[in-house]
Amino acid sequence: MDVIEQIKATISENPVVIFMKGTPDFPQCGFSMRTAQALKACNVDFAYVDVLANPEIRAGLPSVSNWPTFPQVFVGGDLIGGCDITLEMFQKGELQILIKQAVSGAR
Repeated sequence: MDVIEQIKATISENPVVIFMKGTPDFPQCGFSMRTAQALKACNVDFAYVDVLANPEIRAGLPSVSNWPTFPQVFVGGDLIGGCDITLEMFQKGELQILIKQAVSGAR
């Protein structure tokens, strides 16, 4: 499986996934930290990919998502965005609703 197929599989197989620098427990940048905290606050399991440990994914993801920076959050197979958008949606309560729908299979 090539990197692009691997990225697409990760997105499609996980209702919520964050491509970030580091891990949710040990983030390697402030943006990844704040984004992971927002996802944790939604009280749902989510997948993550450490793009620092996976340079091929770090290089290939922007061509899949058409988004140049990290972190990148996908919910229900769709790109939500990076840190600012995710935090804004969380503060408005929109992220929690979207995540619940994705986890339950409703779209």
